[in-house]
Amino acid sequence: MARLDSWRQILAAQWFAVGGLSGDALLYGASALFALGLGFTSGEPAQWHWGYLSAPAYAVAAVAAIVIARRRVARETRVRVALLGLVVLGAVALPLGLEARWRHLDPGAAFAQPEVSVIERSAGYLSHGQDPYRAYVHDGHVVDAVKGLPAYESFFPYFPLMGVFGLPSAATHKGAGLTDARIVMSLMTLLVSALALALLRASREKKILVAQVLLALPTGALFLATGGDDMPILALILLGVAGLQRRSTYVAGISLGLAAAMKLTAWPVAAGALLVARTRDGRGAARRIAVIVAGIVGVTVIPFVVKDPWSFVSNVFAFPLGLAGVHSPAASPLPGHILTTLWAPLGHVLAPVALLVLGYFGTRYVREHWPIDLSEMLALLAVAFGVMILSASATRLGYLIYPLNLALWSRVTARIPERVPELV
Repeated sequence: MARLDSWRQILAAQWFAVGGLSGDALLYGASALFALGLGFTSGEPAQWHWGYLSAPAYAVAAVAAIVIARRRVARETRVRVALLGLVVLGAVALPLGLEARWRHLDPGAAFAQPEVSVIERSAGYLSHGQDPYRAYVHDGHVVDAVKGLPAYESFFPYFPLMGVFGLPSAATHKGAGLTDARIVMSLMTLLVSALALALLRASREKKILVAQVLLALPTGALFLATGGDDMPILALILLGVAGLQRRSTYVAGISLGLAAAMKLTAWPVAAGALLVARTRDGRGAARRIAVIVAGIVGVTVIPFVVKDPWSFVSNVFAFPLGLAGVHSPAASPLPGHILTTLWAPLGHVLAPVALLVLGYFGTRYVREHWPIDLSEMLALLAVAFGVMILSASATRLGYLIYPLNLALWSRVTARIPERVPELV
């Protein structure tokens, strides 16, 4: 496999060629068009409401960036940060607040993605000492399904720690308004992202782009306002990346451990961290990272596995992989889904084959270029995530935010100093 340096150089040329306020104007202008398009075309109330509500903020930010760029202001970075804050308020806070309010006034309307209710309901079980993994499939029928809801909403396809975002809802017995799980997830995402950006060793321009992609552009704002369960995972992974970059094994281990204890999508990154974790003096720190991650995941997960292993496996593994025999709404028109639609047996072949191919070439690359650095590890994961998402028979188009962010972080962390101060 050819070295990833040329690939990262192409990526850099695309993402950093147009920078400053001119680049912001392009990004926000494109986001305004996307938001309007989503408003016109989406059939999901949460999404098309977000489109119409967020488009003005993107448009205003784009126009402001164009006008200010022509004046050649002295403190451009501060202006860009201010515009970024304006967009976050207009594309995240405003739509999220309104949709949470509307959901409170009309609980029957779909002013949130289904996963929001799933998280809140599971938190209710947890708050009463009950098992959130209740539904499973037996003889082709869903057992212990929630009455009045689609079968797929009876499953909790996360690890137990994800339920913490629904605890305010469980405590007040109100699954909307200020206790909406999206608000809790968004607040955590913003706080963790701010800490990660403060620790990340990168130029201000690159940090602004990272924040734009993760929080302000539709690649982040749409999900924060409508669903959001992947956003705290990405924020924690970014904090883990900053910890690995600074060779702080405790920051990296704890953040990646928390992410892995919430959702399966964080596990590849936690595994990749074992390849690049180093101490301040350059020694491998894989064992320390592994102990921290395994400890957090073990403490939060093992009690539920022991209590009802069949229901746990059915919810966390079988259902998201499409092996539970339950129709999932996660069926975006990606190659894997299209091919499976044309010939159903491919649904059981594409993902395993893609995984084997990725494992072969990934292992070969690591062996030929050992030791790999953080940037190479993130690039490999970006490719792996992209291939698996495209080949899966049932997956969300939104999952592409994982390879998108990982690819960007790969470029941002490229060619960092060999020795950096250790935080912890």
